[in-house]
Amino acid sequence: MAVEISNKMSLSIAVIDPNNCNPTVSESFHTRVSAITPTTKDFLKSINVWNELERKNAFVATKVWDQNSHGHLNFHASDEDLKNLGYIIENDVIQSALFRAIETSNATMIQASLVELNANKIGYKVVLDNGQTLSCKLLIGADGPQSKVRSLANIDFKEHNYDQKAIIANVLTEKPLKQTTWQRFLSDSILAFLPLSDNQASIVWSCKNSLANMLEKLDDIEFNKRITDASEYRFGSLELQSARKYFPLVSRSANQYVLESLALIGDAAHNIHPLAGQGVNLGFSDVMELSQQLQDSKPNALGDFLVLRKYARARRLDNEVMAKTMTGLDWIYKENMEPIRWVRGYGMNLIDDTPVLKSFFQRQALGKIKKN
Repeated sequence: MAVEISNKMSLSIAVIDPNNCNPTVSESFHTRVSAITPTTKDFLKSINVWNELERKNAFVATKVWDQNSHGHLNFHASDEDLKNLGYIIENDVIQSALFRAIETSNATMIQASLVELNANKIGYKVVLDNGQTLSCKLLIGADGPQSKVRSLANIDFKEHNYDQKAIIANVLTEKPLKQTTWQRFLSDSILAFLPLSDNQASIVWSCKNSLANMLEKLDDIEFNKRITDASEYRFGSLELQSARKYFPLVSRSANQYVLESLALIGDAAHNIHPLAGQGVNLGFSDVMELSQQLQDSKPNALGDFLVLRKYARARRLDNEVMAKTMTGLDWIYKENMEPIRWVRGYGMNLIDDTPVLKSFFQRQALGKIKKN
């Protein structure tokens, strides 16, 4: 957000973060990755960051198959006349490139924690733990699902606990991944493979807590066996290439995206189940929309509630629809009653065999749906 508005608007900008925002990019792949859509790629190009990304692996297809039905889905870039469906990129790589862009912008980095917010006639007075006090016409909370800005502004949120954990790790595959993201729905979990190279993938295994707790106790050799079996040996034997990380899965939605002189974006406003890997792209869409609304407003309207409300209205529907879709999909794939399994398999195959339906769902995932 800071890079975008620094490029497009003449503003004094401070980025406040208690952590080091400039990660060192390792020679080996990091375990935290994102599936970047063509829409997000275009945005990163527009702020001159895309070509600065040190590593990015394009994928041309997405394949989904279900353990408990005959259902399957196969998406391919050629269906939409595209070169690829997206890119798997490590979060550290994206963050490092953005940090370099910040260094050449007119934004100032301040490594500190937010302690206090006080609304005033101008906007907000921000008190930091390093003793600094800043005043601003617009405060943007881009500080994640446990947002301090959201908390200090007394903005409530709705929360849904999936009673699941995501297991994230990198694996080496015996068979090639064929520039494809893979997802298998099992009785008690959802396993996704995001290709980092032809024979390396980042896995996201969303498991019921009981299964996740059991897997956490396994040594690497036993875990390798379990994940190889869970993938139906589609990629041959699998071998861990990193430590495993475990994250509880909870979706949240802020009751208000904006107040006078304050806006929430990204996970501070909404975070969803990682089922379709759309969280980061929703956040980038927030940036694009908020930036456009600020640019379209009068110069002295920075922080104006009516302007910020246009951003909130434009983004809430998309974000809520995606969140509810992920919750619905999570439910339908956890249910293993025979009628639901049959309907699930029939629905997947119907979409796969119907070009119009298939194109709709694919373009929605790509961020290419045309708005009226």
